[in-house]
Amino acid sequence: MKMKILFPALALAVLGLLPPACQADSITLTVQAGQPGPRINPAMWGIFFEDINFGADGGLYAELVKNHGFEFPDPMTGWTKISPSLAKGELSVRDDNPFDPANAHYLRVHSEGTAHFGISNEGFRGIGLRQGETYDFSAQIRGVAGNAVLWLNLVGGDGSMLDSVPLKGFSSEWKPYTAQLHPKATDAKARLDLIMDGKGTVDLDMVSLFPRHTWKDRPGGLRADMVQMLADLKPGFLRFPGGCIVEGSQLDRRYQWKNTILPVPDRKLLINRWNYEFEHRPAPDYFQSFGLGFFEFFQLCEDLGAQPLPILNCGMACQFNSGELVPLDALEPYIQDALDLIEFANGPADSPWGAKRAAMGHPAPFHMNMMGVGNEQWGPQYIERYVPFARALKEKHPGIMLVSDAGPSPDDDRFKFLWPKLRELKADIVDEHSYANPIWFFTNNHRYDNYDRNGPKVFMGEYGAQSVAVVSPKNRNTLECALAEAAYMTGLERNADVVRMASYAPLFANAAAWQWTPDLIWVDSLHVYGTPNYYVQQLFSRNRGDVVLPVELGGASAPSSQVQPLYASAVRDDQTHDIILKVVNPGGAPIRIAIELMGLAKVQSKASRTLLAGASLSDVNSFENALKVAPLESRINGVGLRFHQNFPPYSFTVLRVTAQ
Repeated sequence: MKMKILFPALALAVLGLLPPACQADSITLTVQAGQPGPRINPAMWGIFFEDINFGADGGLYAELVKNHGFEFPDPMTGWTKISPSLAKGELSVRDDNPFDPANAHYLRVHSEGTAHFGISNEGFRGIGLRQGETYDFSAQIRGVAGNAVLWLNLVGGDGSMLDSVPLKGFSSEWKPYTAQLHPKATDAKARLDLIMDGKGTVDLDMVSLFPRHTWKDRPGGLRADMVQMLADLKPGFLRFPGGCIVEGSQLDRRYQWKNTILPVPDRKLLINRWNYEFEHRPAPDYFQSFGLGFFEFFQLCEDLGAQPLPILNCGMACQFNSGELVPLDALEPYIQDALDLIEFANGPADSPWGAKRAAMGHPAPFHMNMMGVGNEQWGPQYIERYVPFARALKEKHPGIMLVSDAGPSPDDDRFKFLWPKLRELKADIVDEHSYANPIWFFTNNHRYDNYDRNGPKVFMGEYGAQSVAVVSPKNRNTLECALAEAAYMTGLERNADVVRMASYAPLFANAAAWQWTPDLIWVDSLHVYGTPNYYVQQLFSRNRGDVVLPVELGGASAPSSQVQPLYASAVRDDQTHDIILKVVNPGGAPIRIAIELMGLAKVQSKASRTLLAGASLSDVNSFENALKVAPLESRINGVGLRFHQNFPPYSFTVLRVTAQ
């Protein structure tokens, strides 16, 4: 994810490029079911995760307390002193004799006992609590003086008490203390208060609050409803951890995977690049705690049945920022990190790094077969660093497919420099990116038709139609953008012998704390919804098929500068014997077409239809109306080797016809 050049993204209607209404039978869709083309990568449609828009802390990672270790540059970020008028007390952040030297800061709370005194944590733009659920509190606490009681209070956004539990009898040494809280009401803007009752002094560190119900009910795990949205996509792969955070704005702020597999208290905090990247959306409280680390990413891949695709820094900081470079003669530690990661993921449990994986509870390998070298880099500096990476990795692990970079744009000078170099180097997979207006996606449906079939494969690793302009805070996940992406994806699918993988970006956005829009899935502290773009991704992934079938749209041609009346692709599912048709009608009028299935003896007379459509190109989903644009399933009759089908305006349709 990078900042791209701004340009207007005008609506199709404004540009006058919408296709005209078509008469019945003026378009024929012919599918050569008896002439199968290239096989489709089982992992073709996947997901790209980056910790942007509070996607990890405040998002997928279910920790509800912000700055739980007091390690932010301002150690009281997220915390507020509670000191009524009669209260006398003092707060001090210290680092002498800490609980954990790796995260040395802790908070000392001293109360004179004249009135309740303490602190409150706001969470990530509010703590979301659900009535009837259990929330697990934990903290490292040391008693210093006195015998005060420490009350744990869940307080609603309106100030009402949702639950309260006392802790007392603290040891003079650091010890873990736990409690369970049960809010009596659902509240999206709650807070956690820690209140001293009586005279005394305590030290606090690693203050944590987790919902008991996480994904697979793992303690300290992931937010269940967000992971369920990923599981419902049925992704073939998961790319992680980014994105620009892989590079960092400077090298000392890059993502270092080894830090993320330490015990959670030892995972050192790092400022997130998106903390300060955009003037229009500053996020001064955006840091990475790495509670969601590489082990958790690999575990999530296994849960989802998705192939892991980790991306590692190649000795280059973000070229949109400092562009800092590691000298070529100092690149070895970066290469060794990549080699060690392969062992961590795939090595036996008695190997040095495999043993670390086993100690985390997973003695079996994760079966990683792909790795990215750098993120969205460009220029000769990238090639100079990619070459030694590829040499070392291929020498020791020839079975690992390497993903290389083609820069941030799909057709600029950086792109045109890199592709010939990577082709010459016989790269495995080249990662292309495009953030552009919907017209770009409609008119680039044929982008890969003429790519070299014998050269490197393509990973369309980041793409998303922008409704207004790239990086504009006014971008929305409109139906127009979703249909443009669907039209583009029919071209990706048609060229599955060239395009090995594809993923939309970004994945998640916290509605109260985002930096970039549009995004695939939106969340707040209690809710989650999928955009029309999400359902396009879901329909492609759930209807992937195994082999491409040639398709011809007769009467649907349009000048390359305009939008076609229809876009279509077809695949065959070898297991179900289904012929799967995907058809996009971006126009404002229904289109009735004749569908011909060539090379088959007979098909079942009933077929399934899944329709994604709306009343307007500007339609969007929301927390209030999460399913305004969502798939509708139905059965259709009268299917044969030649039959007619209506495609509503502003629609994406998936037909599954079973061959006999």
